[in-house]
Amino acid sequence: MIYRKFQDLNLSALGMGAMRLPVVDGDDAKIDEAAAAAMVDYAMSHGVNYYDTAWGYHSGNSELVMGRALAKYPREQFYLATKFPGYDLSNMGKVKEIFERQLEKCGVSYFDFYLFHNVCEMNIDAYLDPKYGIYDYLIAQKKAGRIRHLGFSAHGSYEVMKRFLEAYGRDMEFCQIQLNYLDWSFQDAKAKVELLGQYGIPVWVMEPLRGGKLASLAEEDEKALKALRPEEEIPAWAFRFLQSIPGVVVTLSGMSTMEQMEANIRTFAEDKPLNEEEMSALLAIADKMVGRIALPCTACRYCVSHCPQGLDIPSLLALYNEHCFTGGGFIAPMALQAVPEDKRPSACIGCRSCEAVCPQQIRISEAMADFSKKLGAWPPADQNRQARPLRPGFCKKEDVRWNASNAESSTARAGTISTTGPPSRPRSGRTTSSRSSLTATGTTAGKGICGPRPGERTAASTLRPGTTRAAP
Repeated sequence: MIYRKFQDLNLSALGMGAMRLPVVDGDDAKIDEAAAAAMVDYAMSHGVNYYDTAWGYHSGNSELVMGRALAKYPREQFYLATKFPGYDLSNMGKVKEIFERQLEKCGVSYFDFYLFHNVCEMNIDAYLDPKYGIYDYLIAQKKAGRIRHLGFSAHGSYEVMKRFLEAYGRDMEFCQIQLNYLDWSFQDAKAKVELLGQYGIPVWVMEPLRGGKLASLAEEDEKALKALRPEEEIPAWAFRFLQSIPGVVVTLSGMSTMEQMEANIRTFAEDKPLNEEEMSALLAIADKMVGRIALPCTACRYCVSHCPQGLDIPSLLALYNEHCFTGGGFIAPMALQAVPEDKRPSACIGCRSCEAVCPQQIRISEAMADFSKKLGAWPPADQNRQARPLRPGFCKKEDVRWNASNAESSTARAGTISTTGPPSRPRSGRTTSSRSSLTATGTTAGKGICGPRPGERTAASTLRPGTTRAAP
């Protein structure tokens, strides 16, 4: 097992995440306790010493099961982490009650690591509100020795993380973020890592395999990686990527089977960071994966000034891309809870003024309609919306209307492997000037809904009189 130094501790580079433990009959609330305990035993015997659980995992049963599984071992032989469940705003006034109950559930007198859970757009105001006393209480528990190390996890945007750090960064010892080679650009993870570096805060990784999406790849992509490292299994590439990122201390993997546990422990038996060629190949694969689904918004923001509803269209499209790629999930709905109703996708009236100035010829009105439907907000309350037939599943590649002028491949990359991590993607297809939500994807492969509709002129020919288009 590889170990990373954290202050005066040696932490296993692989941590066992307890969000996806084996379950009985597919019921997430019914953990297969015998199987979970066997996995803990195997992990302990192979050098894993970091275990991460949370109040809400497996309907509240994860802390109980992990506490019982670890109880047979001397307390000094493992490090246990859990979190305050601020993802549920009704918990904000219950920090003492919840913390005490967590100690009972886990059967311990202190937590080695404790986190503000899921700092995001939806809860940042409450987390920073002194009336709830969350920060003060947790700091007091740290002083009392019942929390050894205090940190936070974040699914929110760069701006949300920055705001939290500006308030509490001086007391944060570590931060857990969603980090993998796909989200290096797609969720702006590179910028988040750099932000944490400015505060001297080490990185804990969640979702290294993107919920399993990186455990297997398209056949052509697997062949390309096998040509570079014939002996490396495909899931291991995601972990080798993380071994290449300076500042990463613990990588958490939510393993559901003993086979996954065994494979991951084999991977973490040695440190094998990627070289420049391997890194470029992996990031090119990430480009293609996102490009098969995501709309190619570059956050140029020409659309924003033409929207009569004042919608932040680039941010909404970024969330839409995330929602389509993940196949649902909680990130987009969670972020939109912090957006006023009259600025959400359902507020789009379908006037298509934005489409007239979009350099990528994205059918924005259709994307907003589909986003609303996916979120369960369809049809919109506004009956003035111009009804038009919507092509089903248009965020899938087979339904894409290709725009040949924008279908060039994005393969050139700048930079080399250094202490700052992997090279950034080419800036020509993406901008980070706007981060009000997830940064817009900039892949130039599969384009989503792009190009003129049948019988229509192109966007360039439908500009309003007196307007000109800047270069994309």
